[in-house]
Amino acid sequence: MKKLREFFHRIEPDKKEHPLLHTLYDGLFTFFFVPNTVTTQGAHIRDKVDLKRVMVTVVLALTLCYIFGIWNIGHQHFLAIGQYTGLFEGLHLKFAFGLAKILPIFIVTHLVGLGIEFYYAAKRGHSIEEGFLVSGALIPLIMPPDIPLWILAVGVAFALILGKEAFGGTGMNVWNIALLARVFIFFSYPAVISGDEVWVAGLEAAKPGAAAQYGWIETYIFNPLFQLLGLSTFPDSATVVDTFSGATPLSLAFSGGWDAVTARFSPAELWFGAIPGSVGEVSKPLILAGMAILLITGVASWRIIAGGLLGAAITAWLLNLWGATPMMQIPWYYHFYLGSALFAITFMATDPVTASTTPMGKWIYGLLIGFFGIIVRVINPAYPEGWMLAILFMNTFAPLIDHIVIEMKIKRRLSRAKV
Repeated sequence: MKKLREFFHRIEPDKKEHPLLHTLYDGLFTFFFVPNTVTTQGAHIRDKVDLKRVMVTVVLALTLCYIFGIWNIGHQHFLAIGQYTGLFEGLHLKFAFGLAKILPIFIVTHLVGLGIEFYYAAKRGHSIEEGFLVSGALIPLIMPPDIPLWILAVGVAFALILGKEAFGGTGMNVWNIALLARVFIFFSYPAVISGDEVWVAGLEAAKPGAAAQYGWIETYIFNPLFQLLGLSTFPDSATVVDTFSGATPLSLAFSGGWDAVTARFSPAELWFGAIPGSVGEVSKPLILAGMAILLITGVASWRIIAGGLLGAAITAWLLNLWGATPMMQIPWYYHFYLGSALFAITFMATDPVTASTTPMGKWIYGLLIGFFGIIVRVINPAYPEGWMLAILFMNTFAPLIDHIVIEMKIKRRLSRAKV
């Protein structure tokens, strides 16, 4: 390890003459080595866990969602064409197809995002900021698998430049960067990120009789490899079966209530995630596994998560009592089976930069996210999913919540002092 450190010091470029090269070097160096100093006096924190290690913990917590999401992209595609409909049938084809869809999204996200990060770091003359590690991992998980890559690139650039760098970089942004990229695409190009036709990939159209479409990765890389291994290959010609419907459980719920959902999907399918939807939001047990990692390591605030879950549950239960529309009649606990409720509360609401920071403020922040998320989902017909808007809305008011909480504590202490 000592020789490796000496090697890095020998190849270190001059910061003034080659700022961009030094920025790239610094990012690689801090990836391999933790800080070489710790606080010894006047501080409670005395370990070597830096921002990069915290971010890596979140990325690791998302890994299972990535693995399942890759399989589910392929599974939904083959369900649409009526082939390999069993969960464990055609596993190699499903994983290969899902990988061919998610890998370009992941690469474009990081090329654009890290390119912008490197540019601003070199321009400002400081080290690479690690904030995009989490945003870059989250963005592919909240996008449709067939999203046009140029639209994705524009959304990422908008979120990074106007939502983060304009405010000063990592730790200074007001809104969650991943959600900001999604909301930009949602309002600028709604047809590619909403509706029932965008959640099943590789189809000419989401209707019976439409042709299945495969790219050069499936045709010229995976098919020859599978032939060499004696495995089945992607079909030369396949069409969407008559019984196919690309509707997500949430859209079915909005149009026909819980009965419409259970007529198409079983509760077990909704819970374990073999359903159409965003790449990372579908498997609830794996999201809970990621939540456990974040809570055990202390990376995420348990108050925000508990507040978000409690706020959503209470709001859904109250709407059950009202019961004026099919969405209001969905049992409150099944709201956590639908859409991105668990994923958003676990990985989006807990962003420490954009969330409230005081203990009481975290409770209020989480409760209001749960409240607004369910309200938008159930009542607003334009947005069948409300978590994106709820979290961005509460990001805006998080500083105000902390300010009010602190002022209230000051007033209480002053009143006790006077007594």
